Amino acid sequence: MTRQRATQTMKPATAAKKLGVHLDATPAEFRAGPVSRDELDALQADPPAWLRDLRRDGPHPRPVVADRLGVSISGLARAEITEPLTTAQITALKEEQPEWLRRERNLRAEVQREEARLRAERSGDGRSR
Repeated sequence: MTRQRATQTMKPATAAKKLGVHLDATPAEFRAGPVSRDELDALQADPPAWLRDLRRDGPHPRPVVADRLGVSISGLARAEITEPLTTAQITALKEEQPEWLRRERNLRAEVQREEARLRAERSGDGRSR
């Protein structure tokens, strides 16, 4: 006898996170109930207009904002940016290049260089001193 697999579902907040969109900006029917894995896969494979618009114009969740600005999520917090930003707001910040953005980008670059150095050292590519 073969068992039928139960449909795996997730909360709308989890689905929005996986889709890279801000939950509060999604349509009410998306937020109304659980999202199945099949529904999520369908949204990713063939995004409807509302999802394409959100991904293009925002508002974007913090991980997306941080990535588009080239800073860490912690860097956003240090700059006291806690609200979702739209693509236009992100573009304006990139053009303005405020001091905090330059500082956080430099910090992220330093961290990435150090992580690469440590990876190389662990893999045996680093030279012994």
